[in-house]
Amino acid sequence: MSGKPVAIVTGGGTGIGAACCRALAKAGFRVGIQFRSSEDGARRVLAEVADGFLLKCDLAGTAGVDAMLDEIKTAAGRVDVLVNNAGISVNADINSMRPEQFDEQRALMKGIWYLTKRILRVYMLRKNSGRIINISSVVGHSGNAGQIPYTMEKAALDAFTKSLAKELSGRNILVNSVAPGLIETAMAGEIPEEARRRILAGVPLGRMGRPEEVAEVVSFLATGASYVNGSVIHVNGGLYGG
Repeated sequence: MSGKPVAIVTGGGTGIGAACCRALAKAGFRVGIQFRSSEDGARRVLAEVADGFLLKCDLAGTAGVDAMLDEIKTAAGRVDVLVNNAGISVNADINSMRPEQFDEQRALMKGIWYLTKRILRVYMLRKNSGRIINISSVVGHSGNAGQIPYTMEKAALDAFTKSLAKELSGRNILVNSVAPGLIETAMAGEIPEEARRRILAGVPLGRMGRPEEVAEVVSFLATGASYVNGSVIHVNGGLYGG
């Protein structure tokens, strides 16, 4: 094991998560790249970063998270930054939404809570140091038709950020959210074309964002920003002001 600080990025094999892995590696972190099914993408990211390791885990189950914690202990023995980026989006209106689809979204939220709890207990609270960065979304604030479970999850994630920051007051563990807008990712590609055009029309910068532009903010929160805590930083080109 090296003496380098360690950052764990969930959903690190694609999109914003992959960009975060690259940015944090560039900033000097050893990066743990968590994935559930995108192993090919995670391996490509691993090949791009200077120092990293893979973590295959289904965050929806506590047993999977516990097993991943064992892997982190063996591979790194420390966690300095946790980026809760993994997400799923179930697109359906309230009338066509099935209960099991809602439960899938809720299970991921439970996994984020449980992973954060364990990382805090095993690593950060013992040394009174750490950074937790949650990737939420503009739609958790603005709402979005046809994405009720997703918008509920992202709104809850920002509430989690604010409450946890207060709970950890005085422990030198900073907790913040980054809320992207319309970003060039596979998930954005799942938004119906008409809805995507409507959203883009409301972006003053006139374009979609790049994953790297979100990752720049994550890197800032991971390495500096010593007086930023319990905040939601919007990265949306002016679509929503917060």
